[in-house]
Amino acid sequence: MPRKMTVKKARQAKRENKAPTTQAGEFVHEEIEEIRQGKHGARSARQAIAIGLSKARRAGVKLPPPGKGRASEATRTKAKRDLEKAKSGPTKPSPKRSKATVRALKREPKSSVSHQALAKQTSSATRRRRQAAAKNRSSARNGARRSR
Repeated sequence: MPRKMTVKKARQAKRENKAPTTQAGEFVHEEIEEIRQGKHGARSARQAIAIGLSKARRAGVKLPPPGKGRASEATRTKAKRDLEKAKSGPTKPSPKRSKATVRALKREPKSSVSHQALAKQTSSATRRRRQAAAKNRSSARNGARRSR
């Protein structure tokens, strides 16, 4: 459950017409802080980010699910489900499921959101984006060549 302050900051960002990714960033930041405080862990920086994005969708941030080819089918389905949950309003979570999730996350390392780990995640994500952009540019160039 996200903190009230986080939801308030996200709503403020929405009022300022900020992008949904900016609004969701508040939830990701909160998740990173929770892991650093030792409330639970995460297997990787990507998992911490994914948990934050899921919280954002459930809180009502209109963040679309990742596109085809960018994430697995299961991830896209989960993102769609999170968006639907936001529309239906908050429901009381199952205590057994909540406890199981927290216990599983507590076993994970806290170092996954260290400055070094987040920097590594950022640079690898940038590399992936650059490669995809370069691939699109080259295919566009080839298409232009064919049309001549």
